[in-house]
Amino acid sequence: MKILNYFIIIFICINPAVKADSKNILINELQKGGKLVFIRHAYAPGGGDPENFDINDCTTQRNLSNSGRTQSQKIGSFFKENKILIGKVYSSEWCRCKETASIAFKKYETKNFLNSFFSMKFAKNRKKQMIDFNKFINNWDKNQNLVFVTHYVVISEILNYGPSSGEIVISDKSLKIIDTLEIEY
Repeated sequence: MKILNYFIIIFICINPAVKADSKNILINELQKGGKLVFIRHAYAPGGGDPENFDINDCTTQRNLSNSGRTQSQKIGSFFKENKILIGKVYSSEWCRCKETASIAFKKYETKNFLNSFFSMKFAKNRKKQMIDFNKFINNWDKNQNLVFVTHYVVISEILNYGPSSGEIVISDKSLKIIDTLEIEY
């Protein structure tokens, strides 16, 4: 039993150093450029969208909480503080994604291939959105980092990875995940 306790103590002591090294590697990779940066929108309480969802009316949508707005600021600060250059920022047309992009990066463009297809109302769009996304990536100048602020279902479909709210997922052009970074809210 004593040996097990020693291993646990050693693991606890080493773990923060491993996380710090991983974060430094991630920052170095992003500073090199040419990465795809997927960000699940910041914290917006609940799940899915209300029945009366209207893409043109934020009052009918699930929106960021104050914690989500703070998380968005932290996302932007991560990129600024680490001098990570961004070519362009693209967002889903959903208000919670646009608000995340606006707070974190100020300038962004919307792309409908980043829209959610979680609800039955939009599920039929999934296949076309993925085709459009792949065409977009095939024409990408891979020297710049691109940011995509989108939804769980989109990131999961593209990368086969389920991100938390506000989580940053970095991949290369072949959509191989390099690393992830959770930003607390």
